[in-house]
Amino acid sequence: MVRVLTWNLFHGRSVPDTPRDLLPEFAATLASWEWDVAVLQEVPPWWPPVLGAAAQALAFTARTSRNQLLPLRRIVAEYRPDVIRSGGGGANAILVRSRGVTEHRRHRVALRPERRVFHAVRRDDGLWIGNVHATAHDVARAQSDLNESADALLRWSGSGPGIIGADCNTRTPSFPGFEHCGGHVLDHVFARGLEALGPPSLPDRHGLSDHVPVLVALTPRTRETP
Repeated sequence: MVRVLTWNLFHGRSVPDTPRDLLPEFAATLASWEWDVAVLQEVPPWWPPVLGAAAQALAFTARTSRNQLLPLRRIVAEYRPDVIRSGGGGANAILVRSRGVTEHRRHRVALRPERRVFHAVRRDDGLWIGNVHATAHDVARAQSDLNESADALLRWSGSGPGIIGADCNTRTPSFPGFEHCGGHVLDHVFARGLEALGPPSLPDRHGLSDHVPVLVALTPRTRETP
């Protein structure tokens, strides 16, 4: 069994906004939940190593958009994340607990209107886990990002099992070649070679982010996909 968490961190902000750095709260909250792999979107680029250390997990980062002059952006974001918002810089992150990782790959799926990146890691048991934050406010472009992400993971994983967690930015997402395993609004988990043990759970985020985290337990598939 593998427990997969997908969560958009809202650039380290809360609802309602809090005028200070919330990294300690996000790190403690993530560390408190029971998951094996966490795929995260809208992560301040300097956060993944700290989140990984708090959760006793390996951390892997793919920078996305608004990262020019990042040291200056970081100063403002750490002081007033509620003011700079997404201007603090963007990244996706994958955290892996209790297993080694043998590979980390990235693939750019969009450059405009913002840079979007799909990335994935290969655990030491051969399981691939991917992560993408699709283009916002354009369902057709979002689905194009998901299609490219699925193609990339199929190339990298060959005939092996794979999982994709994502902020899909569409309420009717699909990843060709992968089966839907659970989700909430825009945030979903898809898999190939695995199936959900039951409906997803939605951990209490205590006001952090504007997205609800989605946690799905998966097990190796025991039947063929129709």
